[in-house]
Amino acid sequence: MPKLTARKVETAKSPGMYGDGEGLYLRIGPSGAKSWILRMVVPLTNKRRDLGLGPVSLVSLAEAREKSRELRKYIREGGDPDALRKKETLTFAEAARRVHAQLLPTWKNKKHAETWLSSVEAYANPHFGNRLISTVGTADVLKALTPIWTEKNETASRLKQRISAVFDWAKGAGHYPHENPVNGLKKALPKVKASDSHMAALPWSDVPGFMIDLAGREGVSARTLEFIILTAVRSGEARGARWSEIDLPARTWTIPGERMKRGIPHRVPLSAEALAVLEKVKGLDPELVFPSPNRDKDGNGQAQSDMVFKALYKRMSREGFTTHGFRSSFRDWCSESAHAEREIAEAALAHATGNSTERAYARSDLFERRRKLMERWGQYLAGKSGNVVQLARG
Repeated sequence: MPKLTARKVETAKSPGMYGDGEGLYLRIGPSGAKSWILRMVVPLTNKRRDLGLGPVSLVSLAEAREKSRELRKYIREGGDPDALRKKETLTFAEAARRVHAQLLPTWKNKKHAETWLSSVEAYANPHFGNRLISTVGTADVLKALTPIWTEKNETASRLKQRISAVFDWAKGAGHYPHENPVNGLKKALPKVKASDSHMAALPWSDVPGFMIDLAGREGVSARTLEFIILTAVRSGEARGARWSEIDLPARTWTIPGERMKRGIPHRVPLSAEALAVLEKVKGLDPELVFPSPNRDKDGNGQAQSDMVFKALYKRMSREGFTTHGFRSSFRDWCSESAHAEREIAEAALAHATGNSTERAYARSDLFERRRKLMERWGQYLAGKSGNVVQLARG
């Protein structure tokens, strides 16, 4: 029979089997989908088998011929065609999803679980996600990492680790016969100096004045920002706050571990000023403390976007600092004005301190001592603590 040509593969439309010789066929299904089939007799069973080699969209005619030759040789030598076929048709994207599914039960942080897969889908899959994983090499991984390596180095570094984990799994599972391609990137990627910069912060001495301006602003975003500053929490922790997490009689807000960066529940003592903010937003939503004005399609409340603060700063004609930076303002106030012990200040920010052994023995979250600190912070922001002299930095 005459062999197929690339043109014939491209233009053939009618459903059926088109032979190329030596058992290789182009199959066109009733819907018009095209795929490669190797038809041969398996010596172990002496039965004819049709073995899929992949869709035409992913496997060219030349690649199909090469795969066909390799598979025929493998089967003649007594190999298991099903095992080889499964190995050969696994794409990188499919492998990444399997690795993610296996790791998912080991992660406590929901956000980390989401970003692990989303970063692979956003930056790696467009380059080689649909390719058979056995065909992906160092040059392909380099092509995916290079555009973001210097501009988004932290994201790129994490992506590199995740891609490496996928190939480690694939190699161990028999889907990748080569060395992990990430291992060859050490000298191919430029060194990026770690940035010493932090989120821009408003000086702690200016925060009380900012709070006066903020108090005069209408809207849920203004109340949310007040609460963020008074509690020194991260933006997402406050925007996602639920009434079920807050014990008003005990003046305590317990943030569940799945919403914390470290994956550990965090108790926040609520000062009189923080409780006053909660009083202002009561009744806006039965579940969310600081709901967005927009509801979902079912009419349920939604958490605010982090972009609401950018709009708020614009209305206030304020610039040069970030929402996250108020945590730095609080930390500087702890050191320079309150003279708080480091362990208490860091615990208020839900930061880990000491080495792993020290943390294993330090079971207390210093809650009552933190309550006194947060009361002083609330009073300072409300202008109730008298004049404060800022200590000069050394």
